[in-house]
Order: sequence, then structure tokens, then C-alpha cells
Amino acid sequence: MQTSLAISRNLFNHHRKATQIMATRLMEPSDVFLNHRSTDTKRTVATRLYDNLKRHGINSFLDEKSMKPGDKLFEKINNGIMECKIGVAVFSPRYCESYFCLHELALLTALNKKVIPIFCDVNPSQLRVVNNTKWSKEEHRRFRWALDEAKYTVGLTYNSSKGNLSEFVTNASEIIIGSMIELENEEEMKDIQLRIPA
Repeated sequence: MQTSLAISRNLFNHHRKATQIMATRLMEPSDVFLNHRSTDTKRTVATRLYDNLKRHGINSFLDEKSMKPGDKLFEKINNGIMECKIGVAVFSPRYCESYFCLHELALLTALNKKVIPIFCDVNPSQLRVVNNTKWSKEEHRRFRWALDEAKYTVGLTYNSSKGNLSEFVTNASEIIIGSMIELENEEEMKDIQLRIPA
């Protein structure tokens, strides 16, 4: 009897601690914001990339993993972008049809975040903002500007009919982690230069 009570107490304490760790992790700012079109890449590149980065200790923002019922959509997404160090834009054939994808990309670009493009089953030259009458002229302008910036940034290419997804995700993760280290080194150098008397 006492043994089962002790086991129950230990199990309860373990679950409570795990819940506290998860709650703390959800409140931490994300290092990487994963911008993607759910219908095209959530079950392939985006989620695999999120999981691989997490295994390496990189806190990433992926809508389905970082948001919970009751969250304000734009507030949570915008905060995730403002807090991140790097954006990863996973372009796909239907990416430019999504207001959210283009809004996220435009905000990443406007905030001068480093954006690493991944062209998944699409060439940069194929990416064009669709003429959606629900979007204002200003939104169309912002979206075209951000898309042009990303199209002319060196990125990664993945062809799902020919490529090995595991290898691609491993390679992409290494590049993202390398970029994180590079940014941290740049920040450290700026801090050192600020402390050196003139």
C-alpha cells in the first residue's frame, strides 16, 4: 500500500515538474521562427525541422507547436517574430496564396531579421504575390517587397520527388545552427567594442 502511494506521489511530482518545464519553455522567446504554408510543408519540412532544432536545444516557433487554444493569432505570431533571431521561410507552390505566410515574411524583413529561404518544390522565379482583392494596396506592396528580398537571398533547395528529407533537414539544421552561432558571435563583438574606451 505504502509503495503504491509513494509511486503515485513520484509519478505526480514527475508530471508536475514536466509541466512546469514545458510551461517555461513555451514562455521563452524563440530563437528561430519557422514561416511556412501548412498545407504544403507542415507534415514534411517544417515539423521535421522544428523537431531536429529542438533536439539541438534551439527553441523554434512553429504555429502548431507554439500556440495553444485561446492565443490571439496575430499577437502570438507577431511576438514570435519580434523575439526571434532568425527566420526560416519555407517556400512552397501555394505559399504566396497565404496572407499569413506573406505577413510573417514581411514582418521578418521589416524588422531586419536574418531570413534563410528554403525553396521546397518551387523555384524562386516562380514566387509571385497573387492578386487578392481582400488585401490592400499597401499589403500587396509590402508582400512583394519582402518576397523580392527573399528571392534574392541565397537559400536551400529541396525537391521532394528526388531528395532525401532526413538528409535535407539535417543539413538545413546545421546551417541554421551555424547562423545562430554567427549572430551570437557578432553580438558578443559589439558588446566588447562598446566596453572598450575610445
